[in-house]
Amino acid sequence: MESPTVLLERIGESATGEWFLVDQDRIRAFADATEDWQWIHLDETRAAAGPFGTTIAHGYLTLSLLTRLTAGLLVVDSTAMAINYGLDRVRFLEPVPSGSRVRATTELTGATTTPQGIRASLTTTVEIAGRTRPALIADTVALFVPA
Repeated sequence: MESPTVLLERIGESATGEWFLVDQDRIRAFADATEDWQWIHLDETRAAAGPFGTTIAHGYLTLSLLTRLTAGLLVVDSTAMAINYGLDRVRFLEPVPSGSRVRATTELTGATTTPQGIRASLTTTVEIAGRTRPALIADTVALFVPA
């Protein structure tokens, strides 16, 4: 079985996940969880006359979906756990209209050996079905702890 050190040899590899629906129920649940009830996310009538013609997902909702959207894209055996180590950069480029499908492509851009395991740097792009610009691009860091 491979250990997390295999990441040192996989820099430059990328993978794309499956499409995922971001519907109004999810947007409302996120608004309730974060107490961010801005009309652009929740008031369908007002948003229809607004700049996007519909309600849109919170940028942080889209960001929070990275874990779901990238699940299974970077698999390393013999790992006790992989933990979110942080974000180096995030850019929100395009709003995600309610009812859109999104998916992520993630690329391993770096890997460093640390006393705790392998710290991996990734660039993840979230695209919106039918749109040319991505919803966001994020440079994230994960720590892969060996078993």
